Amino acid sequence: MSIDLSGLSAKELESLIAQAKKRRTTLSKRKPIALVRKKLTALARAEGYSIAELFGGAPAPAASKGNGVAKTAARKSTKGYKLGKVAPKYRNPQNPSETWAGRGQQPKWMATQIAGGKKLEDFLIK
Repeated sequence: MSIDLSGLSAKELESLIAQAKKRRTTLSKRKPIALVRKKLTALARAEGYSIAELFGGAPAPAASKGNGVAKTAARKSTKGYKLGKVAPKYRNPQNPSETWAGRGQQPKWMATQIAGGKKLEDFLIK
């Protein structure tokens, strides 16, 4: 990182020096990362968690120990997970027992009729 100092006035240079000294003081007061990481890991382990559970990377347990409150991890994708049932949105006019909720791949009966010129809206259940 290089800063072009040639265009700065004396006042701007003094301000920059003061900011740099302040930043150096702040950084010198900080504890080493390895020490902080070790403390966090020990605290998480003492409470029954792993760092991955707390900060991402691993799913949280189904329920926490002690208080019985269920904890859930936010999912990034639904791939590989079963979703709950939803009401059907589309029905085959030629065979009313065939329906589709709009999730996943289109059923063959719908795909063939759409390829034949029908529109998706034609199959909506009113």
